[in-house]
Amino acid sequence: MDYSLYPRNDVLCIDMRSFYASVEAVKLGLDPMKVMLAVVGDTSRSGSIVLAASPALKKKYGISNVSRFFELPNDPDIYIVDANMADYLHASIDIVKLLHQYAPKEAIHPYSVDEIWVTVNGLEKLFGNRWEVAEKIKQDLLRTFNLTCSIGIGDNKFLAKVVMDLHAKKIGIAECKYEDVKEKLWPFPVEAIWGIGGRMKRNLNHMGIVTLGQLALYDRNSLKKRFGVMGEQLYWHAWGIDLSPVFGDFLKTEQKSFGHGISLLRDYSKSEALICILDLCEEVCRRARANRQAGKTVHLGIAYSKETSGGFSRSQSIDLPTNITMEVYHICMELFNRFYDGRSKIRRVYVTLTNLVDQQKMQLQLFEETMKKHDLGYVMDSIRHKYGSTAILRASSYTDAGILLERSKKIGGHYAKSRRNE
Repeated sequence: MDYSLYPRNDVLCIDMRSFYASVEAVKLGLDPMKVMLAVVGDTSRSGSIVLAASPALKKKYGISNVSRFFELPNDPDIYIVDANMADYLHASIDIVKLLHQYAPKEAIHPYSVDEIWVTVNGLEKLFGNRWEVAEKIKQDLLRTFNLTCSIGIGDNKFLAKVVMDLHAKKIGIAECKYEDVKEKLWPFPVEAIWGIGGRMKRNLNHMGIVTLGQLALYDRNSLKKRFGVMGEQLYWHAWGIDLSPVFGDFLKTEQKSFGHGISLLRDYSKSEALICILDLCEEVCRRARANRQAGKTVHLGIAYSKETSGGFSRSQSIDLPTNITMEVYHICMELFNRFYDGRSKIRRVYVTLTNLVDQQKMQLQLFEETMKKHDLGYVMDSIRHKYGSTAILRASSYTDAGILLERSKKIGGHYAKSRRNE
């Protein structure tokens, strides 16, 4: 591979170690690396997931973010806390602010709440080479927030990310240049790298591709024929090549759909599920209106309880795009009445609006009643924006089957503040 044909940048991928658990440990005045602490989504539910475990808890008991609350050992030395999502978001924002001391905002790309890419090209005179910049950032984060991190250094974003995952998490800071790919990437199994999940792993393994080295040496055209554009991308990644931009406004992406779903805390009956669907339609359409878009295809997904299992996922398209809640709801009702088996309890529901168009381009029906419905949605949105998301709700949202009141207390599906503090 002639790497001289591809750009070289100085990219860092920073991963905050056991971020949620570390933030909670610092709040308690404890050492994040030594204390045994678990962050649980909701301690009032024994089946709630462990969102984060401190390194010491992982090492001693093997607890991970797929463990459940009831699986935590009965050890008095373990601290168990409810998730406080607002605190983690604030901490993440503070970390990004610190990174602005090293690089302009155009060079900082938050990938998630605890993982960030930073391009540090041209900082040699200020902070030294990219290794020295990584060392300074690591020390600065520890000194300022008492939080530790792992940092991958690469010639592009992919190399920085993958060397962080494979090597830096063990030793703190690791680097991978193009010339290091054969040594530092190829011996690893294909599923070890970012972007290859279980299904792709099985498909590759069936083709005799087990390691990244085997993937890199496989015929590129055959991979493209089998997996399309994804197959070609996997080939280039196995060689360490990534042409994604390292500067720019990374947060601007084209919105292709608006969707909302929920895994219910108990089995819902048919009548309760209809209330839940209405609440989801309200939220989906609110988001569409906020982005001045409307959709021509409505998708409804229903999963039944474990007793019967199964469910359905169906969509229906309409001639004129809409972001009116009740129009979307009526389409969902048509899908529900057509495909629901009539007897099963329901445990998961999701609604999605796709096939989007800009509202200014949409051809509104020039009927007074339609215009009133359209304007009413924006009036309700403005009230919620000014006075809070629960300032105005439909009466059904206040029933036991409604979900909007409870969801308003959450960020990313988890409570913004511990309910024990309310």
